[in-house]
Amino acid sequence: MKEIKRILRTKIKDLKKQYTKGEKKELSKPIFERLESKTWFKSSKIILLYWSMDDEVFTHDFILKWYKEKTILLPCVDGDDLRLRIFEGMDSMKVGECFSILEPIGEEFLDYEDIDLMIVPGIAFDKKGNRLGRGRGFYDRLLSITNSRKVGIGFDFQYLDHVPTEEFDIRMDEII
Repeated sequence: MKEIKRILRTKIKDLKKQYTKGEKKELSKPIFERLESKTWFKSSKIILLYWSMDDEVFTHDFILKWYKEKTILLPCVDGDDLRLRIFEGMDSMKVGECFSILEPIGEEFLDYEDIDLMIVPGIAFDKKGNRLGRGRGFYDRLLSITNSRKVGIGFDFQYLDHVPTEEFDIRMDEII
C-alpha cells in the first residue's frame, strides 16, 4: 500500500510541475467561487483552512478576503501534530519550522467542536471522498477528532476514480 501511495504522489507531483505558480493561482479561483456558493460555507463562522504551498490550490487571497468576516484557523506544525491558531492578518504570521510556510502566531485554538468547516488540501481525491495526503498523517489525526464538515480541495487532475486508503485515512464529506 505504501508503495502504491508513493507512486501516486510522484505522478501527481509531476502533473503539478506542468503548471506555473500563476496558472495554479488562476485554476484556484473557480474552486473558491464554487465553495463560496455553498449554503454551508455561507453559514460557517469558524473555518479551518491552510496557508498554501506553491504546489497546492492557492488559498492566500481567499483567506485575506474572508478573515475579517469569519474566524479563519490555520494549522501550525508541531512535531507530528497540527496546532490550530486564528489568522489575524499578515502581521500575525511567521515562517513555520517544518515546511517553511507562513503560520499564525498567538494562542492555540482548542475548541475543535466549534469548527463549522474544514477545508483540506490533498495530493489526490476520489469519487467516494477519499483523500491521499503527503504521507505524514497530519490531517488524518486532526480530522479524526472533530465532526466538522470536511471539504477537500484540489485541481481537476487531482480528482481520480480511486485513491488507495488505509483504516486511518479520513474521508471528506465533499470534494471541490
